[in-house]
Amino acid sequence: MSEHMRAVRVTRHGGPEVLEVTEVPVPVPGAGEALVRVAAVALNNTDLWTREGAYGRPGDPEARSGWRGPVAFPRIQGADVAGRVEAVGPGGDTGLVGRRVVVDPALYDGDGPDAHPVGLMGSERDGGYADFVVAPLERLHDVTGSPLTDDQLASLPTAYGTALGMIERARVREGETVLVTGASGGVGLAAVQIARARGAHVVAVSSGPKTDAVREAGADAVVDRAGDVVAGIRAAVPEGVDVALDVVAGDLVSEAVPLLREGGRWVIAGALGGYRVTLDVRRLYLHNAQVIGSAMHTPAHFGLLMDMARRAAVEPVVAAAYPLDQAARAQEELARRKHVGKIVLHPGTR
Repeated sequence: MSEHMRAVRVTRHGGPEVLEVTEVPVPVPGAGEALVRVAAVALNNTDLWTREGAYGRPGDPEARSGWRGPVAFPRIQGADVAGRVEAVGPGGDTGLVGRRVVVDPALYDGDGPDAHPVGLMGSERDGGYADFVVAPLERLHDVTGSPLTDDQLASLPTAYGTALGMIERARVREGETVLVTGASGGVGLAAVQIARARGAHVVAVSSGPKTDAVREAGADAVVDRAGDVVAGIRAAVPEGVDVALDVVAGDLVSEAVPLLREGGRWVIAGALGGYRVTLDVRRLYLHNAQVIGSAMHTPAHFGLLMDMARRAAVEPVVAAAYPLDQAARAQEELARRKHVGKIVLHPGTR
C-alpha cells in the first residue's frame, strides 16, 4: 500500500473553489482505531455549510464557523463513509480487516448509548473525501452481509441518522400522522421512508417536479411547496398532524404549529427556510404540544439504523456519483437542489 493517498480538503472558508485535490500521507490508526479504505462517501448540506462557515456561533449568528465552532484548517471533508477495514491499530481485533463497514461520523459527549453529538467527521476531524480515513473502532458498524450497495450504505449516516434521531425523539408510533418538510432532500426523503416503515401516515412537503419521487419513497400525500403550504396540509389531513419532522423551519413553524393535534410534537433539525421563528406559545401549553430540537443521532439511534441497513429495511435513493476529483462539481450539484436522493463520491475512480 502506498504511503500517500488522494484527498479533497479545504484550507479556508469559501465557495467550491476552495476545495483542493491533493496528496497527503495515509493516516496511521492508533490504539482503538481502524484504517478504512473508502468505497463511497456521500455529500450532505453539512459539507456545504462547513466549507462556507455558515453555521454561526452562539451570540454571533453571522460569524463564519463550522458545525460546532472554528474549523481547524486544512480539513478533509466528508462525514458519510462506507468501505472496508484495511488495518487496525495496536491491540485491535485483526479479524475486522476486510470487513465491510459503515462509520458513525458523530463525535459524542460521552460513552453511553444516549450521548449527544458534539462534533462531526469532516468538520471537527478529518473525513472521507479521501482514499482512506481513520475512525474509532467503536464507531465502526459491520454491514458485510447487507444487500445494500456501497453508495446506498454511504447515504445512511448523516441523512438517515438525522431522520431517525428526529423520529425517535418525536416518539413516532404506528398509525400516527406525520408531516415531513423538505421531503425531497436527503434528510426529508429518509424521514419519509423511515416514518412509513413505522406504519405512520405520511404527508410530505416538496416541490412539484419531485412529487412522484417523494410518493415512491412512501408519502401518502404530497403538498407542493410552491403553493399555500398550510392550506395544502389542512386539505390533506383536516384532522391535523401528530408529528412534524421539519428541516425547513422559518415562517412554516409559526404558521403550521397550529396544525398539531393535542399532544403533538414538532421536531426541528434544520433551518433551510430561516432560523428566526415567531411562535404563539399558547399553541404549546394549552394543547400539551412540544417543539423539539434534534441534532443528528445518538449511538443507540445509529445502532438501530445499522440494524435496518443489514436487512435493507430502507433503500436510499442515489441521485448521482462522481469521482473524488470532481468533489467541487458534486457540491455545486448538491447546492442546486435539483436532484432527489443522495450524491456520492467514489475515491477509487479518477
